Amino acid sequence: MVANHFLKLAIVISSLFTLSSSAYEVPVIDSDYSRQICSGMWANQATYINVSFDATSQGQLAAVIYEWADARYLGKVTDPDDEYLPKTYVCTAGAVSENVCTAEQLGQFIIDLPQGKSLNETSFWSALLQLPANQTSSSDSLPSTSGLWNNPDGNPTPPSSKYTSPWRRAIASQLPYTYTVRQTKEFSSGGLYPYTEPIRYPVRKTGYYCLSTAFVPVTVQTLTSRASTDVPFHPTYTGNVLFKNTFEGKLAATDYPKVNFYFAMSLIYTAFAVAWGWLCYRHIHELLPIQYYLSSLVGLLVIEMVASWAYYRYLNAHGRSTVSTVFLIVVSVLDAARNSMSFFMLLVVALGLSVVRESLGRTMLKCQILAGGHFIFGILYGVGIVELQLEKTSALVLLMFVIPLAFTLSGFLLWIMYSLNATIAQLRARKQRYKLKMFERLYYILLVSIFIIAIFFVVSSMSFSGRLAEDYAAKSWRVRWWLLDGWLALLYLVAFVFIAFLWRPSANNRR
Repeated sequence: MVANHFLKLAIVISSLFTLSSSAYEVPVIDSDYSRQICSGMWANQATYINVSFDATSQGQLAAVIYEWADARYLGKVTDPDDEYLPKTYVCTAGAVSENVCTAEQLGQFIIDLPQGKSLNETSFWSALLQLPANQTSSSDSLPSTSGLWNNPDGNPTPPSSKYTSPWRRAIASQLPYTYTVRQTKEFSSGGLYPYTEPIRYPVRKTGYYCLSTAFVPVTVQTLTSRASTDVPFHPTYTGNVLFKNTFEGKLAATDYPKVNFYFAMSLIYTAFAVAWGWLCYRHIHELLPIQYYLSSLVGLLVIEMVASWAYYRYLNAHGRSTVSTVFLIVVSVLDAARNSMSFFMLLVVALGLSVVRESLGRTMLKCQILAGGHFIFGILYGVGIVELQLEKTSALVLLMFVIPLAFTLSGFLLWIMYSLNATIAQLRARKQRYKLKMFERLYYILLVSIFIIAIFFVVSSMSFSGRLAEDYAAKSWRVRWWLLDGWLALLYLVAFVFIAFLWRPSANNRR
Protein backbone atom coordinates (compact mmCIF):
# COMPACT_ATOMS: atom_id res chain seq x y z
CA MET A 1 0.00 0.00 0.00
CA VAL A 2 2.74 2.47 0.99
CA ALA A 3 4.79 1.55 -2.07
CA ASN A 4 1.75 2.16 -4.27
CA HIS A 5 1.27 5.65 -2.82
CA PHE A 6 4.94 6.46 -3.40
CA LEU A 7 4.64 5.22 -7.00
CA LYS A 8 1.65 7.49 -7.66
CA LEU A 9 3.47 10.42 -6.10
CA ALA A 10 6.52 9.75 -8.26
CA ILE A 11 4.33 9.70 -11.40
CA VAL A 12 2.74 13.05 -10.49
CA ILE A 13 6.10 14.66 -9.75
CA SER A 14 7.68 13.31 -12.93
CA SER A 15 4.78 14.71 -14.97
CA LEU A 16 5.75 18.20 -13.83
CA PHE A 17 9.14 17.89 -15.49
CA THR A 18 8.11 16.01 -18.64
CA LEU A 19 6.91 17.90 -21.68
CA SER A 20 5.79 16.42 -24.96
CA SER A 21 6.24 18.40 -28.14
CA SER A 22 3.18 20.61 -27.75
CA ALA A 23 2.08 24.20 -28.17
CA TYR A 24 -0.57 26.67 -27.13
CA GLU A 25 -3.81 25.57 -28.79
CA VAL A 26 -7.10 27.43 -29.21
CA PRO A 27 -10.29 25.89 -30.66
CA VAL A 28 -11.85 27.58 -33.69
CA ILE A 29 -15.60 27.19 -34.20
CA ASP A 30 -18.23 28.79 -36.41
CA SER A 31 -20.34 29.92 -33.43
CA ASP A 32 -17.54 32.17 -32.15
CA TYR A 33 -18.92 35.70 -32.39
CA SER A 34 -15.64 37.51 -33.04
CA ARG A 35 -14.27 34.83 -35.40
CA GLN A 36 -10.77 36.05 -34.57
CA ILE A 37 -8.11 34.20 -32.59
CA CYS A 38 -4.98 36.04 -31.52
CA SER A 39 -1.95 35.31 -29.38
CA GLY A 40 1.45 36.77 -28.70
CA MET A 41 4.37 34.71 -30.01
CA TRP A 42 8.04 34.46 -29.09
CA ALA A 43 9.68 33.68 -32.40
CA ASN A 44 12.77 32.04 -33.84
CA GLN A 45 13.55 30.11 -37.04
CA ALA A 46 11.33 27.15 -36.08
CA THR A 47 8.15 28.82 -34.80
CA TYR A 48 4.85 28.73 -36.65
CA ILE A 49 1.05 28.86 -36.50
CA ASN A 50 -0.90 25.74 -37.48
CA VAL A 51 -4.56 26.02 -38.55
CA SER A 52 -6.51 22.78 -38.92
CA PHE A 53 -10.18 21.99 -39.58
CA ASP A 54 -12.09 18.80 -38.78
CA ALA A 55 -13.25 16.57 -41.62
CA THR A 56 -16.90 17.39 -40.84
CA SER A 57 -16.37 21.12 -41.51
CA GLN A 58 -18.33 22.34 -44.54
CA GLY A 59 -18.83 25.48 -46.55
CA GLN A 60 -16.38 28.08 -47.75
CA LEU A 61 -14.43 30.35 -45.51
CA ALA A 62 -12.35 33.48 -46.00
CA ALA A 63 -9.24 33.27 -43.83
CA VAL A 64 -6.36 35.64 -43.16
CA ILE A 65 -3.31 35.38 -40.88
CA TYR A 66 -1.31 38.46 -40.00
CA GLU A 67 0.74 40.24 -37.32
CA TRP A 68 -1.16 42.97 -35.48
CA ALA A 69 1.14 45.74 -36.67
CA ASP A 70 -0.40 45.22 -40.12
CA ALA A 71 -4.01 45.23 -38.88
CA ARG A 72 -4.52 48.78 -40.16
CA TYR A 73 -4.16 47.49 -43.73
CA LEU A 74 -6.91 44.89 -43.34
CA GLY A 75 -10.16 46.00 -44.96
CA LYS A 76 -11.00 49.13 -46.92
CA VAL A 77 -12.82 52.18 -45.57
CA THR A 78 -16.19 52.43 -47.32
CA ASP A 79 -18.27 54.36 -44.77
CA PRO A 80 -16.12 56.67 -42.63
CA ASP A 81 -19.22 57.94 -40.82
CA ASP A 82 -20.03 54.48 -39.46
CA GLU A 83 -18.58 54.46 -35.94
CA TYR A 84 -18.74 50.66 -35.54
CA LEU A 85 -17.98 49.26 -39.00
CA PRO A 86 -16.38 51.86 -41.28
CA LYS A 87 -14.55 49.20 -43.33
CA THR A 88 -15.50 46.43 -45.73
CA TYR A 89 -13.35 43.41 -44.93
CA VAL A 90 -14.38 40.67 -47.39
CA CYS A 91 -14.61 40.97 -51.16
CA THR A 92 -18.14 40.06 -52.29
CA ALA A 93 -19.96 40.58 -55.57
CA GLY A 94 -21.46 43.77 -54.15
CA ALA A 95 -18.02 45.04 -53.15
CA VAL A 96 -16.73 44.34 -56.68
CA SER A 97 -19.62 46.24 -58.27
CA GLU A 98 -18.79 49.22 -56.01
CA ASN A 99 -15.10 49.06 -57.01
CA VAL A 100 -14.03 48.25 -53.44
CA CYS A 101 -12.11 45.20 -54.69
CA THR A 102 -11.46 43.30 -57.92
CA ALA A 103 -13.01 40.11 -59.29
CA GLU A 104 -9.71 38.30 -58.65
CA GLN A 105 -10.15 38.99 -54.92
CA LEU A 106 -13.65 37.47 -54.66
CA GLY A 107 -14.18 35.67 -51.36
CA GLN A 108 -10.91 36.85 -49.83
CA PHE A 109 -10.15 39.44 -47.19
CA ILE A 110 -9.44 42.88 -48.62
CA ILE A 111 -5.91 44.13 -47.99
CA ASP A 112 -5.62 47.86 -48.63
CA LEU A 113 -1.96 48.85 -48.80
CA PRO A 114 -0.76 52.46 -49.12
CA GLN A 115 1.04 53.56 -52.24
CA GLY A 116 4.63 52.38 -52.31
CA LYS A 117 4.11 49.45 -49.92
CA SER A 118 4.20 45.94 -51.35
CA LEU A 119 2.57 42.81 -50.00
CA ASN A 120 5.99 41.28 -49.45
CA GLU A 121 6.63 43.93 -46.79
CA THR A 122 3.65 42.78 -44.73
CA SER A 123 2.78 39.66 -42.76
CA PHE A 124 -0.50 38.84 -44.56
CA TRP A 125 -1.55 35.44 -45.82
CA SER A 126 -5.12 35.08 -47.08
CA ALA A 127 -7.27 32.59 -48.95
CA LEU A 128 -10.82 31.51 -49.73
CA LEU A 129 -10.99 27.94 -48.42
CA GLN A 130 -13.33 25.14 -49.39
CA LEU A 131 -13.75 23.07 -46.23
CA PRO A 132 -13.34 19.26 -46.33
CA ALA A 133 -16.98 18.08 -46.23
CA ASN A 134 -17.80 19.93 -49.49
CA GLN A 135 -14.89 18.61 -51.53
CA THR A 136 -15.80 16.22 -54.32
CA SER A 137 -13.84 13.41 -55.83
CA SER A 138 -13.39 15.44 -58.99
CA SER A 139 -11.18 17.88 -57.14
CA ASP A 140 -8.80 15.07 -56.22
CA SER A 141 -7.65 14.89 -59.80
CA LEU A 142 -6.69 18.54 -59.87
CA PRO A 143 -3.00 19.35 -59.77
CA SER A 144 -1.76 20.13 -56.27
CA THR A 145 0.84 22.65 -55.31
CA SER A 146 2.81 23.01 -52.09
CA GLY A 147 4.31 26.00 -50.40
CA LEU A 148 2.85 29.06 -48.73
CA TRP A 149 4.65 31.32 -51.21
CA ASN A 150 3.01 29.88 -54.32
CA ASN A 151 -0.59 29.63 -53.20
CA PRO A 152 -3.13 31.10 -53.19
CA ASP A 153 -2.76 33.81 -55.82
CA GLY A 154 -2.53 37.30 -54.40
CA ASN A 155 -0.21 36.32 -51.55
CA PRO A 156 3.46 37.33 -51.39
CA THR A 157 5.70 35.88 -54.08
CA PRO A 158 8.59 33.60 -53.10
CA PRO A 159 11.55 35.71 -51.92
CA SER A 160 14.94 35.29 -53.46
CA SER A 161 17.83 33.77 -51.53
CA LYS A 162 19.04 37.32 -50.81
CA TYR A 163 15.73 38.43 -49.31
CA THR A 164 16.35 39.83 -45.81
CA SER A 165 12.91 40.92 -44.57
CA PRO A 166 12.43 40.24 -40.84
CA TRP A 167 9.21 38.43 -41.78
CA ARG A 168 10.71 35.99 -44.25
CA ARG A 169 14.31 34.91 -44.31
CA ALA A 170 14.42 31.82 -46.53
CA ILE A 171 13.28 30.74 -49.96
CA ALA A 172 10.03 28.82 -50.14
CA SER A 173 11.55 25.35 -50.43
CA GLN A 174 13.54 25.91 -47.24
CA LEU A 175 10.69 27.10 -45.02
CA PRO A 176 9.73 24.63 -42.24
CA TYR A 177 5.98 24.41 -42.87
CA THR A 178 3.43 22.37 -44.76
CA TYR A 179 0.69 24.08 -46.72
CA THR A 180 -1.09 22.10 -49.43
CA VAL A 181 -4.00 23.37 -51.52
CA ARG A 182 -5.60 22.42 -54.81
CA GLN A 183 -6.88 25.19 -57.04
CA THR A 184 -10.27 24.51 -58.61
CA LYS A 185 -10.80 25.03 -62.32
CA GLU A 186 -13.67 27.46 -61.69
CA PHE A 187 -11.29 30.25 -60.71
CA SER A 188 -8.18 31.04 -62.68
CA SER A 189 -6.86 33.38 -60.00
CA GLY A 190 -7.88 34.26 -56.48
CA GLY A 191 -10.02 31.12 -56.59
CA LEU A 192 -11.47 28.61 -54.17
CA TYR A 193 -8.85 26.38 -52.57
CA PRO A 194 -9.84 23.01 -51.14
CA TYR A 195 -8.43 22.53 -47.65
CA THR A 196 -6.53 19.23 -47.57
CA GLU A 197 -3.86 19.61 -44.89
CA PRO A 198 -3.22 21.86 -41.86
CA ILE A 199 -2.14 25.35 -42.87
CA ARG A 200 1.26 26.13 -41.41
CA TYR A 201 2.22 29.79 -41.27
CA PRO A 202 5.90 30.38 -40.41
CA VAL A 203 6.57 33.05 -37.77
CA ARG A 204 10.01 34.62 -37.80
CA LYS A 205 9.38 37.78 -35.78
CA THR A 206 8.15 38.09 -32.19
CA GLY A 207 4.76 39.77 -32.20
CA TYR A 208 1.00 39.45 -31.76
CA TYR A 209 -0.53 37.25 -34.47
CA CYS A 210 -4.15 36.73 -35.44
CA LEU A 211 -6.25 34.36 -37.50
CA SER A 212 -9.45 36.00 -38.76
CA THR A 213 -12.21 34.13 -40.54
CA ALA A 214 -15.39 35.34 -42.25
CA PHE A 215 -18.51 33.63 -43.57
CA VAL A 216 -18.55 33.86 -47.35
CA PRO A 217 -22.04 33.77 -48.93
CA VAL A 218 -22.51 31.86 -52.16
CA THR A 219 -23.38 35.15 -53.88
CA VAL A 220 -19.71 36.04 -54.08
CA GLN A 221 -19.50 33.49 -56.90
CA THR A 222 -22.18 35.07 -59.12
CA LEU A 223 -19.53 36.67 -61.31
CA THR A 224 -18.68 33.24 -62.67
CA SER A 225 -21.36 30.89 -63.87
CA ARG A 226 -19.11 27.88 -63.49
CA ALA A 227 -19.07 27.96 -59.69
CA SER A 228 -20.90 25.34 -57.68
CA THR A 229 -23.80 26.55 -55.50
CA ASP A 230 -24.33 23.49 -53.29
CA VAL A 231 -22.46 25.13 -50.37
CA PRO A 232 -24.34 26.22 -47.20
CA PHE A 233 -24.81 30.00 -46.92
CA HIS A 234 -23.10 29.90 -43.51
CA PRO A 235 -20.29 27.38 -43.16
CA THR A 236 -20.17 25.09 -40.15
CA TYR A 237 -16.72 24.22 -38.96
CA THR A 238 -14.60 23.21 -35.99
CA GLY A 239 -10.87 23.09 -35.72
CA ASN A 240 -7.82 24.28 -33.85
CA VAL A 241 -5.25 27.05 -34.07
CA LEU A 242 -1.88 26.00 -32.69
CA PHE A 243 0.71 28.63 -31.78
CA LYS A 244 4.16 27.00 -31.68
CA ASN A 245 6.46 29.31 -29.73
CA THR A 246 10.16 29.11 -28.97
CA PHE A 247 9.35 27.03 -25.88
CA GLU A 248 7.78 23.59 -25.66
CA GLY A 249 4.45 23.57 -23.89
CA LYS A 250 0.81 24.60 -23.82
CA LEU A 251 1.06 27.96 -22.07
CA ALA A 252 0.22 31.12 -23.94
CA ALA A 253 3.24 33.28 -24.74
CA THR A 254 2.02 35.97 -22.33
CA ASP A 255 2.10 33.53 -19.38
CA TYR A 256 5.26 31.57 -20.11
CA PRO A 257 7.67 34.09 -18.47
CA LYS A 258 6.06 33.12 -15.15
CA VAL A 259 7.68 29.66 -15.36
CA ASN A 260 11.21 31.06 -15.34
CA PHE A 261 10.32 33.89 -12.97
CA TYR A 262 8.96 31.63 -10.22
CA PHE A 263 11.82 29.18 -10.74
CA ALA A 264 14.29 32.02 -10.12
CA MET A 265 12.27 33.19 -7.09
CA SER A 266 12.33 29.63 -5.70
CA LEU A 267 16.13 29.57 -5.90
CA ILE A 268 16.44 33.01 -4.28
CA TYR A 269 14.11 32.16 -1.39
CA THR A 270 15.80 28.79 -0.89
CA ALA A 271 19.21 30.49 -0.66
CA PHE A 272 17.76 33.02 1.77
CA ALA A 273 16.21 30.22 3.85
CA VAL A 274 19.60 28.47 4.09
CA ALA A 275 21.28 31.70 5.24
CA TRP A 276 18.49 32.39 7.75
CA GLY A 277 18.65 28.84 9.08
CA TRP A 278 22.39 29.14 9.57
CA LEU A 279 21.94 32.36 11.59
CA CYS A 280 19.21 30.75 13.71
CA TYR A 281 21.41 27.72 14.41
CA ARG A 282 24.37 29.93 15.27
CA HIS A 283 22.34 32.02 17.77
CA ILE A 284 19.80 29.41 18.82
CA HIS A 285 19.93 30.42 22.48
CA GLU A 286 19.31 34.10 21.68
CA LEU A 287 16.21 33.70 19.50
CA LEU A 288 13.18 35.89 20.16
CA PRO A 289 9.52 34.91 19.56
CA ILE A 290 9.34 37.18 16.49
CA GLN A 291 12.24 35.28 14.94
CA TYR A 292 10.36 31.98 15.31
CA TYR A 293 7.47 33.59 13.42
CA LEU A 294 9.86 34.86 10.78
CA SER A 295 11.36 31.39 10.41
CA SER A 296 7.90 29.95 9.77
CA LEU A 297 7.24 32.63 7.17
CA VAL A 298 10.55 31.92 5.42
CA GLY A 299 9.59 28.24 5.15
CA LEU A 300 6.14 29.17 3.83
CA LEU A 301 7.71 31.45 1.22
CA VAL A 302 9.93 28.67 -0.12
CA ILE A 303 6.94 26.31 -0.34
CA GLU A 304 4.81 28.96 -2.05
CA MET A 305 7.42 29.83 -4.69
CA VAL A 306 8.06 26.16 -5.48
CA ALA A 307 4.30 25.52 -5.70
CA SER A 308 3.81 28.54 -8.01
CA TRP A 309 6.61 27.36 -10.27
CA ALA A 310 5.24 23.80 -10.28
CA TYR A 311 1.73 25.10 -11.09
CA TYR A 312 2.83 26.98 -14.20
CA ARG A 313 5.11 24.11 -15.13
CA TYR A 314 2.12 21.77 -14.90
CA LEU A 315 -0.04 24.13 -16.99
CA ASN A 316 2.68 24.26 -19.60
CA ALA A 317 2.93 20.47 -19.71
CA HIS A 318 -0.74 19.48 -19.52
CA GLY A 319 -2.93 22.55 -20.09
CA ARG A 320 -6.00 23.51 -18.09
CA SER A 321 -7.92 20.69 -16.41
CA THR A 322 -9.55 19.77 -13.13
CA VAL A 323 -6.11 18.98 -11.69
CA SER A 324 -4.77 22.40 -12.69
CA THR A 325 -7.79 24.09 -11.06
CA VAL A 326 -7.11 22.25 -7.79
CA PHE A 327 -3.44 23.16 -8.15
CA LEU A 328 -4.42 26.81 -8.64
CA ILE A 329 -6.54 26.80 -5.48
CA VAL A 330 -3.60 25.38 -3.49
CA VAL A 331 -1.26 28.06 -4.85
CA SER A 332 -3.83 30.78 -4.13
CA VAL A 333 -4.23 29.53 -0.56
CA LEU A 334 -0.47 29.62 -0.03
CA ASP A 335 -0.19 33.10 -1.52
CA ALA A 336 -3.07 34.42 0.58
CA ALA A 337 -1.62 32.77 3.71
CA ARG A 338 1.78 34.38 3.07
CA ASN A 339 0.30 37.84 2.57
CA SER A 340 -2.02 37.60 5.59
CA MET A 341 0.72 36.27 7.84
CA SER A 342 3.14 38.97 6.67
CA PHE A 343 0.75 41.84 7.34
CA PHE A 344 -0.37 40.31 10.64
CA MET A 345 3.24 40.06 11.85
CA LEU A 346 3.99 43.63 10.74
CA LEU A 347 0.91 44.87 12.55
CA VAL A 348 1.64 43.21 15.89
CA VAL A 349 5.26 44.38 15.68
CA ALA A 350 4.09 47.92 14.90
CA LEU A 351 1.74 47.74 17.89
CA GLY A 352 4.79 47.07 20.06
CA LEU A 353 4.10 43.48 21.11
CA SER A 354 6.96 42.19 23.32
CA VAL A 355 8.72 45.56 22.98
CA VAL A 356 6.39 48.22 24.39
CA ARG A 357 3.65 46.02 25.82
CA GLU A 358 3.45 42.39 26.95
CA SER A 359 -0.03 41.71 25.53
CA LEU A 360 -2.36 43.34 23.00
CA GLY A 361 -5.54 42.19 24.75
CA ARG A 362 -8.71 42.54 22.63
CA THR A 363 -6.71 44.32 19.97
CA MET A 364 -5.15 40.97 19.08
CA LEU A 365 -8.63 39.62 18.16
CA LYS A 366 -9.18 42.57 15.81
CA CYS A 367 -5.81 41.87 14.19
CA GLN A 368 -6.77 38.22 13.69
CA ILE A 369 -10.15 39.12 12.15
CA LEU A 370 -8.50 41.51 9.69
CA ALA A 371 -5.92 38.86 8.80
CA GLY A 372 -8.68 36.26 8.27
CA GLY A 373 -10.61 38.58 5.94
CA HIS A 374 -7.48 39.39 3.97
CA PHE A 375 -6.76 35.65 3.67
CA ILE A 376 -10.22 34.87 2.21
CA PHE A 377 -10.25 37.80 -0.20
CA GLY A 378 -6.69 36.96 -1.25
CA ILE A 379 -7.78 33.45 -2.29
CA LEU A 380 -10.67 34.84 -4.36
CA TYR A 381 -8.38 37.36 -6.02
CA GLY A 382 -5.69 34.77 -6.75
CA VAL A 383 -8.15 32.40 -8.44
CA GLY A 384 -10.07 35.12 -10.27
CA ILE A 385 -7.10 36.96 -11.74
CA VAL A 386 -5.94 33.73 -13.45
CA GLU A 387 -9.31 32.36 -14.55
CA LEU A 388 -10.87 35.61 -15.80
CA GLN A 389 -10.13 37.00 -19.26
CA LEU A 390 -9.46 40.70 -18.80
CA GLU A 391 -10.57 41.66 -22.33
CA LYS A 392 -13.97 39.98 -21.94
CA THR A 393 -14.71 40.58 -18.26
CA SER A 394 -16.85 43.51 -17.16
CA ALA A 395 -15.44 46.13 -14.82
CA LEU A 396 -18.06 45.22 -12.19
CA VAL A 397 -16.90 41.60 -12.02
CA LEU A 398 -13.25 42.67 -11.78
CA LEU A 399 -14.08 45.10 -8.99
CA MET A 400 -15.82 42.31 -7.05
CA PHE A 401 -12.46 40.55 -6.83
CA VAL A 402 -10.29 43.63 -6.32
CA ILE A 403 -12.24 45.93 -3.96
CA PRO A 404 -12.56 43.58 -0.91
CA LEU A 405 -8.84 42.82 -1.04
CA ALA A 406 -8.07 46.51 -1.50
CA PHE A 407 -10.10 47.35 1.61
CA THR A 408 -8.32 44.84 3.86
CA LEU A 409 -4.94 45.80 2.38
CA SER A 410 -5.63 49.49 2.99
CA GLY A 411 -6.78 48.67 6.53
CA PHE A 412 -3.54 46.85 7.23
CA LEU A 413 -1.33 49.58 5.79
CA LEU A 414 -3.08 52.44 7.59
CA TRP A 415 -3.18 50.59 10.91
CA ILE A 416 0.46 49.51 10.61
CA MET A 417 1.70 53.03 9.83
CA TYR A 418 -0.41 54.62 12.59
CA SER A 419 0.74 52.05 15.17
CA LEU A 420 4.33 52.31 14.05
CA ASN A 421 4.29 56.07 14.54
CA ALA A 422 2.84 55.61 18.04
CA THR A 423 5.46 53.00 18.98
CA ILE A 424 8.29 55.18 17.66
CA ALA A 425 6.99 58.10 19.73
CA GLN A 426 6.96 55.93 22.88
CA LEU A 427 10.50 54.64 22.26
CA ARG A 428 11.73 58.17 21.58
CA ALA A 429 10.15 59.35 24.86
CA ARG A 430 11.82 56.48 26.73
CA LYS A 431 15.16 57.24 24.96
CA GLN A 432 15.59 53.60 23.92
CA ARG A 433 17.81 54.50 21.00
CA TYR A 434 18.73 51.02 19.74
CA LYS A 435 15.10 49.86 19.49
CA LEU A 436 14.12 53.25 18.13
CA LYS A 437 16.62 52.95 15.30
CA MET A 438 15.20 49.53 14.30
CA PHE A 439 11.62 50.80 14.24
CA GLU A 440 12.58 53.95 12.32
CA ARG A 441 14.27 51.82 9.67
CA LEU A 442 11.18 49.62 9.49
CA TYR A 443 9.09 52.77 9.03
CA TYR A 444 11.24 53.95 6.11
CA ILE A 445 11.13 50.53 4.44
CA LEU A 446 7.33 50.48 4.62
CA LEU A 447 7.09 54.09 3.47
CA VAL A 448 9.20 53.41 0.38
CA SER A 449 7.19 50.23 -0.33
CA ILE A 450 3.89 52.12 -0.14
CA PHE A 451 5.28 54.82 -2.44
CA ILE A 452 6.32 52.20 -5.02
CA ILE A 453 2.93 50.47 -4.72
CA ALA A 454 1.20 53.80 -5.37
CA ILE A 455 3.29 54.40 -8.50
CA PHE A 456 2.62 50.93 -9.87
CA PHE A 457 -1.05 51.23 -8.96
CA VAL A 458 -1.31 54.32 -11.16
CA VAL A 459 0.62 52.61 -13.98
CA SER A 460 -1.48 49.43 -13.74
CA SER A 461 -4.73 51.40 -13.59
CA MET A 462 -3.76 53.34 -16.71
CA SER A 463 -2.90 50.08 -18.46
CA PHE A 464 -6.02 48.16 -17.47
CA SER A 465 -8.32 51.12 -18.11
CA GLY A 466 -7.84 50.44 -21.81
CA ARG A 467 -8.38 46.69 -21.58
CA LEU A 468 -11.49 46.89 -23.81
CA ALA A 469 -9.60 48.68 -26.59
CA GLU A 470 -9.09 46.67 -29.75
CA ASP A 471 -5.30 46.84 -29.55
CA TYR A 472 -4.97 46.37 -25.77
CA ALA A 473 -3.91 42.72 -25.92
CA ALA A 474 -1.49 43.39 -28.78
CA LYS A 475 0.26 46.13 -26.81
CA SER A 476 0.27 44.48 -23.37
CA TRP A 477 0.81 40.74 -23.96
CA ARG A 478 4.55 40.90 -23.21
CA VAL A 479 4.24 42.77 -19.89
CA ARG A 480 0.83 41.71 -18.55
CA TRP A 481 2.34 38.99 -16.35
CA TRP A 482 4.69 41.60 -14.85
CA LEU A 483 1.83 44.01 -14.06
CA LEU A 484 -0.30 41.27 -12.49
CA ASP A 485 2.31 39.14 -10.69
CA GLY A 486 5.94 39.99 -11.27
CA TRP A 487 6.50 43.43 -9.78
CA LEU A 488 4.45 42.72 -6.66
CA ALA A 489 6.36 39.50 -5.96
CA LEU A 490 9.69 41.26 -6.49
CA LEU A 491 8.70 44.17 -4.25
CA TYR A 492 7.68 41.76 -1.52
CA LEU A 493 11.03 39.95 -1.81
CA VAL A 494 13.04 43.17 -1.45
CA ALA A 495 10.96 44.50 1.46
CA PHE A 496 10.98 41.13 3.24
CA VAL A 497 14.77 40.76 2.95
CA PHE A 498 15.33 44.23 4.42
CA ILE A 499 12.88 43.66 7.28
CA ALA A 500 14.29 40.22 8.04
CA PHE A 501 17.77 41.75 8.10
CA LEU A 502 16.63 44.17 10.81
CA TRP A 503 15.27 41.31 12.94
CA ARG A 504 17.96 38.78 12.07
CA PRO A 505 19.28 36.47 14.81
CA SER A 506 22.38 37.91 16.47
CA ALA A 507 24.33 37.76 19.72
CA ASN A 508 22.62 40.99 20.89
CA ASN A 509 19.01 39.84 20.47
CA ARG A 510 18.15 39.83 24.16
CA ARG A 511 19.69 43.23 24.69
